[in-house]
Amino acid sequence: MGIQGLWSLLEDRSHIYQDIRFRDSKLLVDGTNLAFFLYATSDLDQNRGGEYLAYQVQVQALFMALGDCGVKPYVVMDGGTGASDIRLNIREDRQRGLLRIAQGAALNGRRAGILPPFTTTVFEQTLNDMKVPLVRCFGEADGQLAALAREWCCPVLSGDTDFYIYDLPEGVLPLKHFLWDSWETRQNSSYIPCKRYTKASFCTFFNIDPQLLPVFASLAGNDHDCLRKIPWARFLPADCPRKWIKFPRLEGLLSWLGARTDQTAEDTLTAAMDLMPPMSQQVETEVQTEVQTEVQTAMLEYRLPSSSLRGFFTEGTAPSLPAEMLSWVPEWVRACLARGDLGADVFVHRRKILRIQVEHFDLQSSNLTSQPLRQVLYGLLLGQGGGEVEEWDRVGLELVSVKVRPLVQGTAQTLRLDSLPQADRAVRLRVCLETLGVEEETLEGVPAHLRLPVAVTCYCLNQWQACLKDASQLNLVLCMPLPEPHYAW
Repeated sequence: MGIQGLWSLLEDRSHIYQDIRFRDSKLLVDGTNLAFFLYATSDLDQNRGGEYLAYQVQVQALFMALGDCGVKPYVVMDGGTGASDIRLNIREDRQRGLLRIAQGAALNGRRAGILPPFTTTVFEQTLNDMKVPLVRCFGEADGQLAALAREWCCPVLSGDTDFYIYDLPEGVLPLKHFLWDSWETRQNSSYIPCKRYTKASFCTFFNIDPQLLPVFASLAGNDHDCLRKIPWARFLPADCPRKWIKFPRLEGLLSWLGARTDQTAEDTLTAAMDLMPPMSQQVETEVQTEVQTEVQTAMLEYRLPSSSLRGFFTEGTAPSLPAEMLSWVPEWVRACLARGDLGADVFVHRRKILRIQVEHFDLQSSNLTSQPLRQVLYGLLLGQGGGEVEEWDRVGLELVSVKVRPLVQGTAQTLRLDSLPQADRAVRLRVCLETLGVEEETLEGVPAHLRLPVAVTCYCLNQWQACLKDASQLNLVLCMPLPEPHYAW
């Protein structure tokens, strides 16, 4: 999710970047970041349902440009919070922020970066049609993506400053400076003009020990009040004119770290705790323990594991799952998770964070209309006794969580998750149409690829995209008794 302020700090010191002509290389792509960046930076509608066909053209053009320059992309998508829930509170805050932004977009009609519901779906479907290798992680993708970039010795394409902290031999290509639509050909060789960031260049410029970068990122990214009150600006060089200082908190923290020569990360973290404002002895001990644990946990995020993605890209095998997470999930469902068709949070945490979209905030959330569809979906995935699912949605402008009971009723009672792909298609179709409240005769004469959208239209027209999103997931879990629509159309 990035380190607040770091991007602006680096843009102000752009000579940290290296200008390169990128070609003839593997490239690991932060797919979630790219999907949103491409839509947000295009002159496309964000508030009235989206312009998916024009967006698809953008996606196709970018990946065709990569191919023309001899670049082989491998795309990795986020798949939820993972097993640890380390950044759950950050996701909560982010959802609350999106609510306020979406309300502003609804009131003034301006584009505010709240992207339409099918943005990532169209992105993934387009790449699958183009045969671009794509995988969805079972948690956040950053660590796994960075680990594979280190193993393959190739750069990462992303706008997420978290990648600036990892030890990546070929560095990061920032999305803003990746000029794919201005690619050039010289001496019979095509290339993309771009900039490259490396950890070594950053550490040399700010004169800090590379092993302290995770400490920097974890302190800078922690919003605990006690850490926010540390006056980092007092550590700025005395001879540095204050009018040149634009980011006093980050620059002061970097100056302080630069003076921590020959100190371990743990020693440096302990020293940072001593800089917090004075409190009573009991409170100070409790707060220091709490904050230090938070920062240490965040630092662990920057320790690269061995990558579980190589097998998927080289052999097509789904990434392995921690036994405590999804050991009971059938293999066919794991394949859906790895392809990005399903998210893992429902299985792992019994939780679904619902999408925020631009709508009338005095009315109920459009997600409530499609809740009955999700209840059947949860019933198929978890079973009747699988426990309630916690859904996060809005009530007015408040982010709330409600418990939703999985439903297994009607024809759905004849299906089992482990053998569902082998069930008769007529039975799977009946479950889908029963849930949507549509008779099969209604779809007679409708072209196959339009039957699911038409069935959803019969179910509900005002909140159509929200319902189509959940109906498409239900159709997927039922092994597509109705053909998958071409969503960009």
